Amino acid sequence: MPAKLKSDPHLEIAHVLFIDVVGYSKLLVNEQRALIEQLNQIVRKTPQVRKSDAAGKLIRIPAGDGMALVFFQTPEEPVQCAMEIARGLRNHPQIQLRMGVHSGPVDQIKDVNDRTNVAGAGINIAQRVMSCGDAGHILVSKRVADDLAQDRLWQPLLHDLGQVEVKHGAKLGIVNLYSSELGNSQLPQKFAGETTNSDGKSARGTSDADAPEKSIAVLPFESLSADPNNTFFADAIQDEILTDLSKIADLKVISRTSVMQYKTGVKRNLREIADELGVAHIVEGSVQPAGNRVRVRAQLIDARSDRHIWAERYDRPLDDVFAIQTDIAKAIADQLQATLSPAEKAAIEQPPTSNLVAYDRYLRAKQFHGTGRGA
Repeated sequence: MPAKLKSDPHLEIAHVLFIDVVGYSKLLVNEQRALIEQLNQIVRKTPQVRKSDAAGKLIRIPAGDGMALVFFQTPEEPVQCAMEIARGLRNHPQIQLRMGVHSGPVDQIKDVNDRTNVAGAGINIAQRVMSCGDAGHILVSKRVADDLAQDRLWQPLLHDLGQVEVKHGAKLGIVNLYSSELGNSQLPQKFAGETTNSDGKSARGTSDADAPEKSIAVLPFESLSADPNNTFFADAIQDEILTDLSKIADLKVISRTSVMQYKTGVKRNLREIADELGVAHIVEGSVQPAGNRVRVRAQLIDARSDRHIWAERYDRPLDDVFAIQTDIAKAIADQLQATLSPAEKAAIEQPPTSNLVAYDRYLRAKQFHGTGRGA
C-alpha cells in the first residue's frame, strides 16, 4: 500500500540565530529590563534585521534572557546579523552575549497569545550550539559552517572546534566564528576537556599540550589574486617568511615540505594541524597583488587555545614586498619573545635580491618547473 502523503506540509528550513545574555540572572530586575531594552534597540538597528524584516522573512521570538531570530532566505543571514550585533555591542560593554547559529527544519505555529512562533529541530539545535559558548562567542553548527566555507569572505573566519556532547547525549560539530575585531577567539570552556573531531577521533584538550613554547609552523598563504593561476606570489611570501624565521636559533620552525600539505582551499583545523606537526603556534595569511601594489594579511595563532596573538595587514607598493616579509618575521619573533642575535637580525633584514623584475621571473620559473626551496 503506498505511503500516505501529507496534504498540507508545514516543515521548512530556517536559519536561526539564538542569543543569550550572559550573567542575566545575577542582575536586579530594573537592570534586566534596561539591558533587554538596549539589546532590542541594537538588534533592531542591524542592517540584516531591517532587510529581512522588510522582506517579511524574519520571525523574532523572546527566549528567556535572550531571543531567537529566525531567517528564511540564506544561512548567511543569521551569521551576518550576529557580526552586526557584535559590532553594535562595542559601545555597550555591560551587555555580554553568546550567540549560536544553525540551519534546520522548523514549523511555524501559533502560541497561546495567537502570535507566530517557531518549533522544531532548527531552533532547538541553534540553542544547543549557543549553549556551548561563553561571553562573546559566535558559534555555528558544522552544517552552517560547511555552507559558509564555500564563500571566500567567510572561510578565514571559521575555526573548527570539533564535536561535543550536548543535551540527550547528542553530538554536535561546532565551529567558532570570529575575526580580528569581532567574536571571541578563546577556546570555550565547554571544549576545555576531551572533545571529538569531526571525523569521530578523539582530540585532546589544550591544557596538556606539550609542544615547545617557541615552536611554529608557517602554513601556505592564500592567494587572492584575480588570476587563479597566479598563486606563486603567495607561495613565495610564505616561503620567505618561513626562511627568515628559520634563521632564528631560538625558534623551532617546521620545514616547508611538511607544511605544504595544508594548502588553503582545504578546510584547515589549526589545532589538529598543530598536533600533527608538534608545534604550539601557527602563522597563516593571504596575499593579494593588484597592479603595482600588494596587500598581505598575516596572523599568529596559539593553536593550543585557538587564540589570535597577533594580526596585521600590510597595503604597500609592490617593491616593498621584501620589507613586508621582514616586518612579519620580526613581529612574530617579538610576539614569541625569541632572542635574536645581531647576526640573525641582519640576516632577516637582508632581501633575497634588489631586482624585483628578476625576482618575479624567478618565481614564475620556479612555479613552472614545480620546484620549491626547503626550509
